[in-house]
Amino acid sequence: MSDVTRILDAIGSGEPGAVERLLPVVYDELRRLASVHLCQESPGQTLQATALVHEAYLRLVGAGEPHFETRGHFFTAAAEAMRRILIDRARSKGRQKRGGGARRLELNELDLASPPPNDDLLALDEALTRLEAEDRVKADLVKLRFFAGLSDAQAAAALGISRATAARYWAFARAWLFHEITGGDEPGDSG
Repeated sequence: MSDVTRILDAIGSGEPGAVERLLPVVYDELRRLASVHLCQESPGQTLQATALVHEAYLRLVGAGEPHFETRGHFFTAAAEAMRRILIDRARSKGRQKRGGGARRLELNELDLASPPPNDDLLALDEALTRLEAEDRVKADLVKLRFFAGLSDAQAAAALGISRATAARYWAFARAWLFHEITGGDEPGDSG
């Protein structure tokens, strides 16, 4: 059992001081996740990786009694917290522009393996929310692969599924999200 898992078990059982012991153990990995997220942001953004880590950590453990069943569950929740923070910031920036700066997203402009601009991040977030309602595991896989920057193997292990299943789910989720974001347009359709 890893240190993270032991500490998460202690937090789950209400052991005093367990929450304070968690951050030093997970900080480097959370910082790496934050860096992945921030690389996806538009140039000129002011949020630093350290601030994103601390804000996400506070969201994870600051609201009541956190309970994480596994290390993978904790890091999935951390990736989701960081995603939410960045989505909130993107929405806030969009409200500041006249009309929010929305534009139609073309299929050839979006590749889930590369970071989208802020406007596209909002479209992806909306589509991911719909996928989550359809299939939570596939949505969690997207969060781990795309937002947390985990590899196939790491994401599969975090979700407790095989690499082959993760690869199938990833292919399905990418196609599903493309379809949702583009409104069902197929490559080559001219309208």
